[in-house]
Amino acid sequence: MNFLWGNSIALSWMWGLGLFFSVQFSLQYGLFGLLTFAIPNALGLMIFGGLAQLIAKRAGNGPDALGSFFASWSRPYRFVFFLYQILAIILTVFALVRYGWQPLGLEPGGLYLLLTILVILAAATLFGEEFDIRRIKFSHGVLGLIALGAMGILLGQLPAIGNGKPIMTGANPFMGLNFWGYAIPICVGLTLGPWLDLQQWQRAIQIQREGKSPLLSYLFGGSQFFLLLLAHGCLALWVAGQSGAVAMRQGIDGLAYGQDSVTRFLWGLVALHPWAFGAYVVILFVMTLTTLDSGYVALRWYLSKSGGANRSFPLSLLPEALLESPLPALIFAGCFTVAAVWLRLELEYFMIFYATFFVGYAALALVRAFHTGQGNALPQVKMFCVGSVAVVIFAYGYFLSNPWGMILGSILPVGYIVWMLLKPGSGHEFVGGVEELEKTAGGPNGELVMQEGREERIEPGRVVPFPKAGGELATDLFGHFEGKWFVHTFVATYADTNSVGNVYFGMYAMWVGKTRELFFNRCLPKFNLKTTPYYILTRSFEHKFMRETREFERVSVKIKVGEYNRKFVTLEHAIFDSAGNQLGKGKQQLIFVSSSDYKLLDIPGEVYEAFVAYA
Repeated sequence: MNFLWGNSIALSWMWGLGLFFSVQFSLQYGLFGLLTFAIPNALGLMIFGGLAQLIAKRAGNGPDALGSFFASWSRPYRFVFFLYQILAIILTVFALVRYGWQPLGLEPGGLYLLLTILVILAAATLFGEEFDIRRIKFSHGVLGLIALGAMGILLGQLPAIGNGKPIMTGANPFMGLNFWGYAIPICVGLTLGPWLDLQQWQRAIQIQREGKSPLLSYLFGGSQFFLLLLAHGCLALWVAGQSGAVAMRQGIDGLAYGQDSVTRFLWGLVALHPWAFGAYVVILFVMTLTTLDSGYVALRWYLSKSGGANRSFPLSLLPEALLESPLPALIFAGCFTVAAVWLRLELEYFMIFYATFFVGYAALALVRAFHTGQGNALPQVKMFCVGSVAVVIFAYGYFLSNPWGMILGSILPVGYIVWMLLKPGSGHEFVGGVEELEKTAGGPNGELVMQEGREERIEPGRVVPFPKAGGELATDLFGHFEGKWFVHTFVATYADTNSVGNVYFGMYAMWVGKTRELFFNRCLPKFNLKTTPYYILTRSFEHKFMRETREFERVSVKIKVGEYNRKFVTLEHAIFDSAGNQLGKGKQQLIFVSSSDYKLLDIPGEVYEAFVAYA
C-alpha cells in the first residue's frame, strides 16, 4: 500500500513545472543540469514525508494526529495554500496547452484552444469526482501502468526514428554564473515546495489515517518521481542529439526556449512514426491528469474545511455547494490559460513565484510546524511585501540575464525569515491583530504584583502563587502537578454545606469544574475566549460518591487526561480529604466545536500538544 501511495505522490507531483522544465534545463545544461533539477525536487518530497511523520508522532501519533495538527497549524496560511494550489493548476494546464498542443499548429487555433482546455478540465473534474482521496491511489495505479506501457512503446520506437547520440553536456560551462542563477532558486524553491502543496498534505494525512508510513510512501514517491524526471530529460537530450532536430525558439522576451522540443520533433515525424507520437501524448496526458484530479480533490477537501464560517455578507448569499466546489477555481484556471497562451507567456514566468514569493511562506510554515506554542499568527503585510520585492528582483534578473538578481530574489525571503526569528523582540512578532488592539496604549501589559519588596509584571495567563508576608510561598492556589495528576487543594467552608452540616452533593461537581478550569489554565495559558477558533464543551459527566466531608476540612481534587481519540478527550478525577480518604471519583468527556457555527471539530492541534504530556 505504501508503494501505491508512492506512485500517486510521484504522479501528482509531476505537474507542468517538472514535466516541461526538465526538458528546458536539460537542453540548457545537459545531464548535469537535469540532475541539478531532479535531485532537490525528489529530496523535497522525501524530506516532507519524513518530517510529516515526525510531526504526527509529536502530535500524538493517532490516526488523525496529522489532520488535527494541519487544521490548527495551517489556519494563518489559508489564503497562501489556496493561491499556491490555484497557480499550480493554472501552470499545469498552461504547460500542457503551450508545449503539448500549440506546437501542433491546428487551425482555427482559437476554437481548438477552447476545446482542448475544456476537455482537460472536464477530465480532471470527472476523475476528481469519481475518485476521492481514499481511492485515488488505485486510479493512479492504473494510470501509472498506462503511462508505463506508453513509455515502453516510445522507447521501442526510438531506434527506428534516429541514430543520433544524446547530447549529455550543455553549452554553458559547469561552474558558470548563469547556471547558478537557476540552480540556487531551484534548490531553494523545490526543497520547500511540498510544504504549501495541499495535494501532498492531504495525502500525508490520509496515509497516516490508514495506518501507513508517510516516510516510506514519500521515499517510494520521491524515487519514482526522480526516475520520471530523468526519463523525460534524457528523452529531450536524445532528441537534441538528432541532426538538426531541435531549434530553440525565441520568446517574447528575446530568450531561448525549448520546452516543446520533444513535441515538435515527434509531431514532425507523425506520418512515419505515429505510435511514437501517440505514446508521448498519452504520457503527457496521464501526467497532467494525475496532477489536476489531485488538485481538484485537494481543493474540494480544503474548501469544505472552511464551511460557512466567517464569510462576508456578499459571499454568504451564494449557495454553499458553490462556495465549497473547486469548479470556479478550475474555470478561472481555464480562462487564465487562454489569456496566457494568447499573450505567448512562458512556463518560467509562473515559476518565478515558486522560487520567490512562496519561499518565505514555506520556510516560515516549516519553522512554525515545530513550534510548540500557540503563537502561530502570520505577519501578513510583511510577508507579502518581502515576497513581492523578491518577485520583482528575480524578474529583473531573469529578463536582463543577470544571475545575481535571480539568486538574490530567491534567497531574500529565506534570509528575512531568519532575521525575523533571530532579531531582538522576535517573540512578539507573531501576536495576532486582536492581541495588539487589546493592549492599553502606554500602559503595562498585565497586572503588577509585589514580590520581596519589588514590583514584578505578570503576563496574562501566567500562573503565579500568592506570596506570604514573610516572603515564603503559601499553598499554590492555582494548583500543581503530581506526576500526571493536576492537584488543586483548598478548604471547604460553610457555604459548601447544606442544612445538615455536611458538604452539599452538588459542590463536588463544582469543585471538579473549578479544578478543570485551573488545569486548562496551566496547559493552555494563551487561550483567549475572544479570538479562539474553538470552544471546549462537556459531553458527559459522572461522579461516584464514596465518603462525606464537612466544613473546614482540607480537600484535594485531582484531575488528569484518561484517554482521547480523534474527537473526544476523557478527563478522570478523584477527590480526597486531609487524611487521604477518597471522597469520590468520576470522569467527564469533552468535545470541541467551532466558535463561529458550533460544528463538531477534531481535537485541535494545540490541545493535543497541551494534553498529550499528561495522558
